[in-house]
Amino acid sequence: MTRVKLDRIDRHILQTLQADGRVTNVKLAKTVGISAPPCLRRVRALESAGYIRGYHADLNTEALGFGVTVFAQVGLESQAEQDLAAFEELVASWPMVRECFMLAGEVDFLLKVVATDWDAYQTFLTTELTAAPNVAQVKSALAIRPSKSEPGVPIEIEVAAEQ
Repeated sequence: MTRVKLDRIDRHILQTLQADGRVTNVKLAKTVGISAPPCLRRVRALESAGYIRGYHADLNTEALGFGVTVFAQVGLESQAEQDLAAFEELVASWPMVRECFMLAGEVDFLLKVVATDWDAYQTFLTTELTAAPNVAQVKSALAIRPSKSEPGVPIEIEVAAEQ
């Protein structure tokens, strides 16, 4: 993976694709102020360098029947590297877990779990999560509603100095 030094155009490309991954190359090129062929080369270079990991649709969870989102704080009995890796591998096999973060502090992992309803989450909690090896405790926080959901990272683009 070759690193690319990001210039203003690269950051503008990343910002635009982060907001709309389906933008055509022609429109992207026009938006960032270059022609289509070099724009496509830049996008491919950003992909090869690992700045762009993939393209995804932002799905409506409720429309798809997943009306419950729960953040589960998981404490493990052991934080030995092999135990952490084993837990992460197990988490990767659970489709209801959409995001997993290892944390520093009192809690070892934070899981974002989606479920069709509270009963489905409770079933997952009792039959999968708390039953998993090395899990010492789980604290569940039910999400009431999302207030903000922005993909990726804030990308700043310098404005050219007025001449």
